[in-house]
Amino acid sequence: MGNSPETVHPVKALGYAARDTSGVLSTINFSRRTFNIDVVNTETGDEDVRFKVLYCGVCHTDLHFVKNEWNNTKYPVIPGHEIVGVVTEVGSKVKKVKVGDHVGVGCIVGCCHSCNQCGANQEQYCSKMVHTYNDSSVVTYGGYSDHMVANEHFIVTWPKDYPLDGGAPLLCAGITVYSPIRYYGLDKPGMHVGVVGLGGLGHVAVKFLKALGVKVTVISTSPKKKEEAINTFGADSFLVSRDQAQMQGGVGSLDGIIDTVSADHPLVPLIALLKPNGKLVLVGAPTKPYELPAFPLLFGRKMVGGSFIGGIKETQEMIEFAAKHNITAAIELIPIEYINTAMERLQKADVRYRFVIDIGNTLKAP
Repeated sequence: MGNSPETVHPVKALGYAARDTSGVLSTINFSRRTFNIDVVNTETGDEDVRFKVLYCGVCHTDLHFVKNEWNNTKYPVIPGHEIVGVVTEVGSKVKKVKVGDHVGVGCIVGCCHSCNQCGANQEQYCSKMVHTYNDSSVVTYGGYSDHMVANEHFIVTWPKDYPLDGGAPLLCAGITVYSPIRYYGLDKPGMHVGVVGLGGLGHVAVKFLKALGVKVTVISTSPKKKEEAINTFGADSFLVSRDQAQMQGGVGSLDGIIDTVSADHPLVPLIALLKPNGKLVLVGAPTKPYELPAFPLLFGRKMVGGSFIGGIKETQEMIEFAAKHNITAAIELIPIEYINTAMERLQKADVRYRFVIDIGNTLKAP
């Protein structure tokens, strides 16, 4: 007979969980497991780090999972993969951090450490990657909770004086746009790159690109976002994607595009904006398949690619780059008891630009 949940997960914890497809979150008492991916222990493992959660960003993925919109939610689900806090305990072999340090955990808490992808520091493409919450192979709980445990490999060390609340969303939103900017070579000063969508991902992409010396055009369905795109986030120009004259004026002007939109939208008008050899990179995940004819790609040797978060080494690099250039997400800080209203607003895209939960000050036992 297997170990009981109390044996496998011995440390009591408090969190917020959804228990069914209504997506309504409420307090839950649960046990936090401590593990080194291959070995489940009854105490903090030699390479494990336990930390008190202070802030956790609210990702649109959280909304998908609490409502089971991807048909793979395991209830009860405790969301949250933009987690920051302060270390309270370390295993005997931990070298990366010490008690009292500020740290973060993003979307990944496990991998095989032996495949080609892991060897290339691309744990996000490991076939045995373990998600921070709602993993398909093992039970994992996210950051809407009072504390977190992870193997030190998956701990992101936090730069001194870098804001915890404004930096937390970068552990998902930030790396999701930073990684493709680097991988696809859209990081060269003087390049001209488009960003589709000025939401939680898009506004951070604009900030990264401008810090890299890149000319940025924001492409959005909403003309109301033009002023903020240019005056607040530093974009150089703005195209309304529903305005055919504006889109026609931008044809052949961009070296690349980072498309952050998860709503259904056509790709062909975006491909037309690319210069020859241009790259359209998708980081959003619409529910319907894209329609992608060949000829717009053939004439100009253009490409459409994708990208999924980033590895731990690159996430650390991203956080340090953000701290150096004073890049944080634009956030609305909320108490944990506001989370259900926040989810309703997130469903309506009514957030500028990322909710962050003040876990440390507001998560209390009922």
